Amino acid sequence: MSELNKNKLIALGEALIDFIPDRTGCEFYEVTGFEPKVGGAPANVCCAYAVLGGKAGMITQLGNDPFGDKILRELAMFGIETTEVARTDAANTALAFVSLSKNGDRTFSFYRKPSADMLYSPEQLNQAYFTDAYAFHFCSVDLGDFPMREAHKRAIEYAKQSGALVSFDPNLRFQLWGDAEKLRQTVNEFISFADILKISDDELEFITGETDVEKALPALFAKGVKLLVYTCGAKGGYAFTKNARAYSAPRAVEAVDTTGAGDGFIGSFLFMLNQSGITPANIAELDERTLQKCIDFSVDFCSVSVTKRGAMSSYPTMEEMKQL
Repeated sequence: MSELNKNKLIALGEALIDFIPDRTGCEFYEVTGFEPKVGGAPANVCCAYAVLGGKAGMITQLGNDPFGDKILRELAMFGIETTEVARTDAANTALAFVSLSKNGDRTFSFYRKPSADMLYSPEQLNQAYFTDAYAFHFCSVDLGDFPMREAHKRAIEYAKQSGALVSFDPNLRFQLWGDAEKLRQTVNEFISFADILKISDDELEFITGETDVEKALPALFAKGVKLLVYTCGAKGGYAFTKNARAYSAPRAVEAVDTTGAGDGFIGSFLFMLNQSGITPANIAELDERTLQKCIDFSVDFCSVSVTKRGAMSSYPTMEEMKQL
């Protein structure tokens, strides 16, 4: 299959229901109501890619419950392929209750002990599904000591065999790991599998031991990372390769809800890499002009997203982006 036909983004991991509070800037116990929104970082990344016009497919497992039904329906509504979404009676669909501060930052309370996605096994993967994969994306939430961790390793093998880029956003959720050091070790193990690494400024020191991203770059590149996407919230975002770098400042907006903003960032960035013809063969030689174009687009994408509530429902289409 030619590189031009390899245009699908595949993501593996959790798809869940985010319960968004009806009030911000208050304690969790003060919230009087929650609105269910489909989320989960890998699913959000697929959505950002799909609403911009890309082809995206989600691999996960949902419970045979109404929440699973809702997720499946909305993934399809946003144009995300669901042929590889499994269902099970062994566990329920994952839930996350979100609390929002005055500036839109959020904390999570998870219900997944276990959840259906955690029980997804390597044997359930369909290698043929990776044939037309442009990129494979994953996060750290489903890398604990359960079957889904091994499914990730096999999926990475399938992605690399098909010639796809491998993208990793640790998306740290400390509440889900009883041992922070184990989380750090796991993240660094999986960084070595990634062509593209996306981390945020509040994750950098925990993952790399460095507070300055410039000082962290040599070790990350030595692990095999070809491109680092570094997000800084309201301060914008950076992109680095060994030979090029770019920075983009965000538009001045009032953030309503930052849920899914980082996922939208990397999803839109992967879309722009695809549009720019970037592949595993040429990503290390990515020129500064192309890098700047990609980071500018993703910063603008997030500037729109954070002005709306929820994750998937907040992502702008390509038509909306053109209007900027």
